[in-house]
Amino acid sequence: MIAPTTRLYAAWREARDEWGPGFHEDGFGLGPSDEVDSPEGFAAWVALLADESGPKAAENGRGCTYRWIVEGDRVHGGIALRHGLDDYVLQFGHIGYGIRPSSRRRGLATWALGRILDEARTLGLEQVLIVCSADNLASVKTIEHQGGVLEGTRDTERGPVRRYRIKT
Repeated sequence: MIAPTTRLYAAWREARDEWGPGFHEDGFGLGPSDEVDSPEGFAAWVALLADESGPKAAENGRGCTYRWIVEGDRVHGGIALRHGLDDYVLQFGHIGYGIRPSSRRRGLATWALGRILDEARTLGLEQVLIVCSADNLASVKTIEHQGGVLEGTRDTERGPVRRYRIKT
């Protein structure tokens, strides 16, 4: 796992093109207003992610650690660890991740989740909340493999979700 970098612009775009837009972009920290189609826009977005991961953001409890799941020069996915406990975290969880379709079923999500849980522990988070679509059985298995305990299921604007807690 590596911090986002402009060096992988073409590889990141290839992953995004395979995926298409959607909620899975949560692991990348990509929002609807982020412009990533030009090299300049992509560089600005990567700089924004670096700012959110920086010491100032961490000081106010609203930081987020972004990591890309990379092998060589191929971007397989992304994972985000939100440091605080604001309304967004309460709705969507401390951790969001996604693996591109052609890279699934290789254990990458389980591996990346284990690594980001190590980072959560280092940050002093004693437990984290992870949310996934109720019908996403691959994520259910990934989260439970890493010790996730089902807190319950809720209906949201994105459909029913399962909420898990993991002690770090």
